[in-house]
Amino acid sequence: MRDKWLWAGTIAYAALFTALGALKYAVHRNLVDFGIFAQTAASAFGCFCNTIEGSHWSFHSSPILYVVGAAVSVWHSSLALVALQAIAGALVAPPVYGLVMRARGDAGLARFAAVVVWLYPPLAGLIFGDFHENGFAPAAIAWMLYCFDGGMLLWAAVAAAVALAVKEDQAVFLTIAGGLGWLRFRGTTPGRLALGIGLVSCVVAVHFFTAGQSHAIVAGVGDTHWQPVRFYSWTGADFGDLLRSGLLGRAGFVVLAFLPLLFLPFRSRMMWLAAAPLAEVLLSRMPTTYTLGTHYAGAWLGYVLVAFAFALRDLDARRARTAAFWCMGLCVVELVAANPMHPGLNLHAVAVRDRALDDYLRTLPANLDVATQEEAYTHLALDDPRATVLPETSDVVPASCYILLDRDYPASARLEEYGPAVGELARKKTYVLIDRKGAIELYWKTGDGCR
Repeated sequence: MRDKWLWAGTIAYAALFTALGALKYAVHRNLVDFGIFAQTAASAFGCFCNTIEGSHWSFHSSPILYVVGAAVSVWHSSLALVALQAIAGALVAPPVYGLVMRARGDAGLARFAAVVVWLYPPLAGLIFGDFHENGFAPAAIAWMLYCFDGGMLLWAAVAAAVALAVKEDQAVFLTIAGGLGWLRFRGTTPGRLALGIGLVSCVVAVHFFTAGQSHAIVAGVGDTHWQPVRFYSWTGADFGDLLRSGLLGRAGFVVLAFLPLLFLPFRSRMMWLAAAPLAEVLLSRMPTTYTLGTHYAGAWLGYVLVAFAFALRDLDARRARTAAFWCMGLCVVELVAANPMHPGLNLHAVAVRDRALDDYLRTLPANLDVATQEEAYTHLALDDPRATVLPETSDVVPASCYILLDRDYPASARLEEYGPAVGELARKKTYVLIDRKGAIELYWKTGDGCR
């Protein structure tokens, strides 16, 4: 783990994805979730909230966002979120390197394993996507299992605590992993640690799904039901879709996720730890969870890449190196043919419209009560706790005193969904146009105490 090449690669990966993420942000290609997490991080030591969810606690148990909030308080920029996620992604490779190096003593093979991680398309898609707490999970899990395998039990416990702080689903996964670890190592100190991790994780999961949710609802900051349940509220129509196209979509996910690894993770018993995380995404009725390039990959990535490391180190030296070369090649092929980062869409030179929108946003008063499209919301969120997005349906009248539109972004999802409704609101004088600069329009709500 003192390999200078390894850490140079780790730094280079983090720097590359920070730069790519910064460019994506500059050209306004972040979606609503980026703004949600920017507002939550900015308010981490206050309401821990945003204008879309209310309290983030009512949606997810993510104490890791306090760390993000601390970083934002030091570097007050949305790019702090981009950099933190890039660093977290880069740190997945060292424990995979270490697992291979520990068993084989072959620095070359360990380096190849690290390169596979850095080239692995699902990891790239996760890190390049909008910031989410899930971006921290793969590194936390990989480091936990690396430390556990090496007998560094205190550090394994620390990494487990970090994983628990990511999101409540990791508590469920660690409950299962702890139980399996206890069965495998019962009667030993590692077995007792595994049992302890499992029990603590079970308590965290039970608390969130009972008392944690109840407190959020009683406080008026949560819904009457846990929103992610919608992913598993199967209907007869959903089962029909499953038979028509859902099975094919899930099969495509399995190919895209495991072909670049030559399906090697399935050769290792460690793959059992990935069963529950993979079930979480594959049992959803919505394809979002098993679409690469979304944050849901963070649920299973760490477990799968650790299983890959264990499988690789169980092969003989020649086969292991051949497999690593094939994996690197297949990762590159997938990045070319089916890149989950969608660089053609998300990466391009900063355009005149991007500069114009940024310049206009800087002229707005502080803490403006404004509803807007995602291109503006993501750039306002860190500094404007009242900024929100336009409604998804045209029958809803925004509560915000102002509406901001930029029609230079015709493919904006919220502009497409709600743009025509703004015209109707203006016709009825519910909102009046008070400023226009190029394609940017600012409307003010009449009445309702808006000034």
